[in-house]
Amino acid sequence: MMPRRIMQPRSHLAEYGYEALGLGLFMISACGFGVLLFHPSSPLVRVIPSDVTRRGLMGLAMGLTAIANIYSPWGRRSGAHLNPAVTLTFLRLGKLKPVDAAWYIAAQFAGGLLGTAIAALLLRRWIGHPSVNYVATVPGMAGLLPAFLAESGISFLLMLIILAISNTPRLARFTGFVAGCLVALYITVESPISGMSMNPARTTGSAAFAHLWTGSWIYFLAPVLGMLLAAECYVRLGQRAACGKMYHDSRVHCIFCQE
Repeated sequence: MMPRRIMQPRSHLAEYGYEALGLGLFMISACGFGVLLFHPSSPLVRVIPSDVTRRGLMGLAMGLTAIANIYSPWGRRSGAHLNPAVTLTFLRLGKLKPVDAAWYIAAQFAGGLLGTAIAALLLRRWIGHPSVNYVATVPGMAGLLPAFLAESGISFLLMLIILAISNTPRLARFTGFVAGCLVALYITVESPISGMSMNPARTTGSAAFAHLWTGSWIYFLAPVLGMLLAAECYVRLGQRAACGKMYHDSRVHCIFCQE
């Protein structure tokens, strides 16, 4: 009798590492542009006195950073979740195994912390100034409830649009661009209400160094609830997610589709 072949689990360490890399780079970008656009000693603050304009430029910078991550070699490999709420959503949709979801989330938190640590080393005293404060996300003047509702709403809309576009064959390749445009719009328009996080790992990266955890429960709960609700609506409409990536490149190994 032939000996039974033992199937060895394929390692997904690359995907986990790329998730950490992607969010780490996002945090470095956020901190760098935060200093450039909001620190009082920055020449851009003197040249562009309007908070709204500078917030728009911050949105543009972070939207482009998100797009670059999604279409980068590492984003094409891991799927560029870069967000525990996104990972939990694709777990709910059956596109990700629980063990992979757990490692994705751990990597995202590690990447957020490491990226902020690197930014702190590079930007030193500027990043800790109250005008920047490690780009911490905190509720706006309207209070906790509006911040919670706003975070939930923008998270719901983002995920619903991502699912709709990424699962439409003729539009799927534009998913990353649409996601980046939404990030830019949210930072410009919504950030005065909640700080615009949509991401527990992103919030943790900033809060850990700023020692600022005001309303932190919002950023752990609202994005997850909003995105899971979007997934539930998508499923109830009779739709099915084809892949768990922001951009599925058929030339790149996919742990969501090929196993």
